Amino acid sequence: MPTERSGRLGVGTIGAGRVGAVLAAALAGAGHALTGIAAVSEASRERAAAMLPAVPVLPIPEIVERSELVLLAVPEAELAALVSGLADAGVWQPGQLVLHTAARFGTGVLEPARRAGAIPLAVHPAMSFTGTSIDLARLRGTWFAVTAPGPVLPIGQALVVEMGGEPFVVAEGDRAAYAEAIDTAVSFSSAIVDQASDLLDGIGVGRPGAVLAPLVRSAVENALAGHDTGPLVDGAGTIDGAGTDRPQGGGE
Repeated sequence: MPTERSGRLGVGTIGAGRVGAVLAAALAGAGHALTGIAAVSEASRERAAAMLPAVPVLPIPEIVERSELVLLAVPEAELAALVSGLADAGVWQPGQLVLHTAARFGTGVLEPARRAGAIPLAVHPAMSFTGTSIDLARLRGTWFAVTAPGPVLPIGQALVVEMGGEPFVVAEGDRAAYAEAIDTAVSFSSAIVDQASDLLDGIGVGRPGAVLAPLVRSAVENALAGHDTGPLVDGAGTIDGAGTDRPQGGGE
């Protein structure tokens, strides 16, 4: 049973992008053992070497076979094919935790692994990553959207807390709306800063980013203050389909 697992897990990471390498390092910092990481591109191999120097770079099937928790930190467009391909190859193991980090999907995308007996978790950190050790400090206090079947929801929440984050529950059917909110915040923030920086650069202002930083931070904080009214406390909040917040504890 999931609730009978030991506190220390063998964690394998598929994807050494900005998110995967950082979350793997955070889990290692929480006492879990890293069994291996899959890194295909030169950039991802360099990142793995920098963030996880003692962790072997291994083929994906070998990582899954070695691990009690498999962290899938791959692009959203690749996730479904990866999960189903490993299921077709008979690699998933009964009782194994499988956690993906895609904002748009809940646990439905992990159905091929679940049919093989794996335990599905969808955990997305609402943070923009650099892929460096700077992100480990930024994880502290970052909110993570967690979607999982009720009986294993506490496992996903506990993993978030171990990484230093704050969990909140997003229903399976609400993941698309959640992802749209995340995409909107990131894309608009980047576009506005880029446009303002270009204008300042055009009139000869040196280091426009430094000039704008206090303004942008204070403006964003002021804007967010008006929306920081929900009861998301101790990771017990859930966002329902009506767009309201209600407390939810445990696996209910």
